[in-house]
Amino acid sequence: MLKGKTALITGSTSGIGLGIAKALAQQGANIMLNGFGDIEGPKAEIAALGVQVDYHGADMSQPADIEAMMQQAAKRFGRVDILVNNAGIQHVARIENFPVERWDAIIAINLSSAFHATRLALPAMKAANWGRIINVASVHGLVGSAEKSAYVAAKHGVVGLTKVTALENATTGVTCNAICPGWVLTPLVQKQVDAKAEALKISNAEATKLLLGEKEPSMQFTSPEELGALAVFFCSAAGNNVRGAAWNMDGGWAAQ
Repeated sequence: MLKGKTALITGSTSGIGLGIAKALAQQGANIMLNGFGDIEGPKAEIAALGVQVDYHGADMSQPADIEAMMQQAAKRFGRVDILVNNAGIQHVARIENFPVERWDAIIAINLSSAFHATRLALPAMKAANWGRIINVASVHGLVGSAEKSAYVAAKHGVVGLTKVTALENATTGVTCNAICPGWVLTPLVQKQVDAKAEALKISNAEATKLLLGEKEPSMQFTSPEELGALAVFFCSAAGNNVRGAAWNMDGGWAAQ
């Protein structure tokens, strides 16, 4: 379905981003990866799906790095047809104790990076009259949780940016939508499960049940593969008139 298209996914060397990258590659899209940690493993996984793959290690808090990444993608593949803004970090603390530098970093990486990548991707998408911008927000783009002020503020901002991007391009072939996951079993979330198990001196299974029970009525994690399938839908012809949606995959979290 996406043969000949190029998808750039930020924060895609593991977790949600890699899951979405693989789903788009399975549909034939060439992939530009971005992120930290192991690079060769994810590149090999994508290449094994029979598409071209490239990588740029842009620090998503730095606009100049984002511009260099977009330029590399255009040079290698012609243009970015599908942009998935997924890069994100987290820090948990009460507002009065929240380190200012952590607030600034979360806003830069979780929100401002989506703006910068979007503004750079739009001209080529509009010239081609086809493009898909998918912002990985969070259920925290729809509801709040204590001690997550920067993350919740950033993700609410991502949902707002999604709506404005969709409206500004509503009469074109460029769409913009947000995915709002609840708990996804990524390395980041596994650390939270492990910490809860250690703190309460309980098993990992019990800690998982406690974590899900606090917020997610389905009592199950959303998988990166499920999120990837939603991204593929947004890129399909069936998604042509889905514009400005904040689509939650959260096991009923936001329905409470």
